[in-house]
This record gives sequence, structure tokens and C-alpha cells, in this order.
Amino acid sequence: MLRAAALALALAAAGTAPAATLIHAGRVIDGVSDAVKTNQTVVVDGGKITSIENGFRAPASGDQLIDLKDGTLLPGFFDMHVHLSSEYSKNAEIEEYKLNEADVAINSVVYADRTLMAGFTTVRDLGDEFLVTIALRNAISAGKVPGPRIVAAGKAIATTGGHADPTNGWAHRFQHDPGPDEGVVNSVEDARKAVRQRYKDGSDTIKITATGGVLSIAKNGANPQFTEDEVRAVVTTARDYGFKVAAHAHGAEGIKRAVRGGVDSIEHGTFMDDEAIRLMKERGTFYVPTISAGNWVYEQAQDPDFFPPIVRPKALQVGPQIQATFAKAYKAGVKIMFGTDTGVSAHGKNAHEFKLMVDAGMPPMEAIKSATSIPAKFLELDDKVGSIAVGKLGELVGVLGDPIKDITTTEHVVFVMKDNTIYKAP
Repeated sequence: MLRAAALALALAAAGTAPAATLIHAGRVIDGVSDAVKTNQTVVVDGGKITSIENGFRAPASGDQLIDLKDGTLLPGFFDMHVHLSSEYSKNAEIEEYKLNEADVAINSVVYADRTLMAGFTTVRDLGDEFLVTIALRNAISAGKVPGPRIVAAGKAIATTGGHADPTNGWAHRFQHDPGPDEGVVNSVEDARKAVRQRYKDGSDTIKITATGGVLSIAKNGANPQFTEDEVRAVVTTARDYGFKVAAHAHGAEGIKRAVRGGVDSIEHGTFMDDEAIRLMKERGTFYVPTISAGNWVYEQAQDPDFFPPIVRPKALQVGPQIQATFAKAYKAGVKIMFGTDTGVSAHGKNAHEFKLMVDAGMPPMEAIKSATSIPAKFLELDDKVGSIAVGKLGELVGVLGDPIKDITTTEHVVFVMKDNTIYKAP
């Protein structure tokens, strides 16, 4: 896929793109309406959608035709929680010591390509190593490598020993006391400095780890790890710099502190209780469930040797709960955005989250909106992407079949268009 994508970039750079691209779509899901339009021609010219017409218009000389008469055209998907700089494996703990910055950067290019080819044209990367996703974001924006649009957090912000403390699990002779520059805070002042450092690094958004987590080499996966004052300091400083704040949070108390502190989204939310749900609804806090990651760690934990011994009990606890929590939160009316935590599970498999959401009670059309128009509006990109409409960018994906009848068709993308370049075609 990388070779095909690189060729597409080269052709576009050489000016060989056709005058216009006509897509004959048997069905169009625009990401906003509940209605599915049938037998449509969508025209993309100069990178933008210039026309949406009933019937199948014949292409003019020089136009490129994409035949999706047996398929469905959708807006490019958003994944609001990924980690493009890594992919967890049985060797992940030792790879932390073996991989250099260049290794991580090159891996991230491969993972970005897989993500784009799976139909995800925009992602929010919520924590990386060596700031590689900021460099990757810039390279993709400049057309140097293929990949999705990236909204990058850079280094996540933790507390000492917290889920994103980079020295967790190290032998004492290697440990040091990381501070705000490395994303570790222990006071209101530290919290402010860490946000300002992310601004200096070139981040687009802020990510905090408000509770323990599953894969960190630490005992508790759900305890609160920020005070409410520290959360509020992160949020108020982030607002000064135009950042939204995402909070990794599994345990109920940490979720509530994060919501009261003003974060914009709760990631995972595994053990949220009724009070947390009420607070999120009152304050309009979004929920990004990442069911895929919960299921994946639970499946791997069936092998007693896959995870370090301190991690396995946490994986066994989170897995059975996370999908049930999503079902409860959806039924209660919490606002939801699509997110997978891919980088825990394998890159390129992001769309499996759709099935997990639908299996838990969300209608297919709502699941699709949670990955298109809803995150586009949240990220303030809805004037450009997130829906199929005249004037929007031609960021489009196509699947064979009807995802309203079978949501798993989203796992088999046959057409991807971004930046006026076709990366995959039927």
C-alpha cells in the first residue's frame, strides 16, 4: 500500500491528476442526514466537491470515473483516539529500550499509511514518543508521505508514577524525576508549564492521564491521579493557547474530577458511574469509548505470558466492562465520538469499532456520524470535512455493500480519496 500511495502522491505532484473525478455511487451517506441517497454522481474537482447529482453522469474527456454503483460513498472517517508512534506487542516492554527515535518515526509512517488505507482521513493522536507524530503531521500536510490529517497531542501529561510517566517500570538506577518538559506534573504550576511546553512543542491538543491505565507498568489501572485543581489548571491554561483537553480516565472518581475540571472529552471511561454520566451530560463532555482496545487487551490477557504480570490483572478487569459502559452511556444520552485507541490494537483495523458500537445498541447511522460530522464539528473542521456537501473537501471513502444493513462493510474500504489524490480505488 505504501508503494501505491507514494505513486499517487508523485502523480499528483507532477500535475497528472484528471480534470475532475466522478464517483458513481449506488448509495451516499453524507454524514449529517439520516437519509441514504441512491444512484448519485459526486464530482470532485481541484480537491473540492463541486457537484452532487441524481443519476450517473457520463464523464467528460479527461475525467476519471470511480464505479461504486454496488457500494456506498461516505465522508472520510475520523478516529478520535490513536497512537501512531507505536503498536503494542508481546515485546513492547523491551522495545521501549531497543528502539531509537528514528525507528519509532519510520514505524509511524507505516502505521499512518495503514490508517489512511482503512478509510480514516483524520485522526486525533493522543500521546506519542519523541514528538514523532508532530513531525509526521507536518510531513503529511506537506505531501511528503501519505497519511491521515493528524491532530497531535505530542507527549501526554501525567503525574509522577501516573499512566504516562515515561519512567514507570524502570530499574531504580535508570529512574529520574521527570518534570513538566517530559509531561509529568505534581502541582498547579507544573500543570500550567506542561501545557505551555506542549504549545512550544507544536501540539494541537492536550491529553492528560487522569487515572491509572492498563498498559503502564503500575499496579492500579483506575485510581485518580490528578487533583481537581491540577485538572482545572491544565484546562484554563489550555484555553489560553486554543487547546481542547482530552482525559484518559478509567475510574469513576478520576472521571468526575476531570469533568468538573472542564475537560472536553473522556477517553475509555470504563468504570464511569451514574454521577459521572450525569456530570458529562450537564457539561456536554464527550465520551470516546475505545471498545476495541478494551476487547483487545482482554483477549491477549487470556495468554498468561503475553503481558507483564502487573498488567494482566488490569486487562482482565477492563475488557469485560468497557462495552457495557458504552451501552449504558449511549442509552443515557452522553455525547459520543468514535475512537479506538489503535496502537494498542493493530493499525488499519480501526473500523472494527463500528461493529462493537452497533452490537452494544448504537444504530449504524449514529455510529457513522460519530466518526464523521460529530468529530469534525468538535475539532472545528466541519467547514472543510466530515460530510459530503458541495464546497467541502473531497475526503471520501467507499465500501461495497450497505453499511446501514451490515456495518462490517466499513472494515472493507475499497476507495479512499484525500488531498485530491486517490489512494485506493475499486
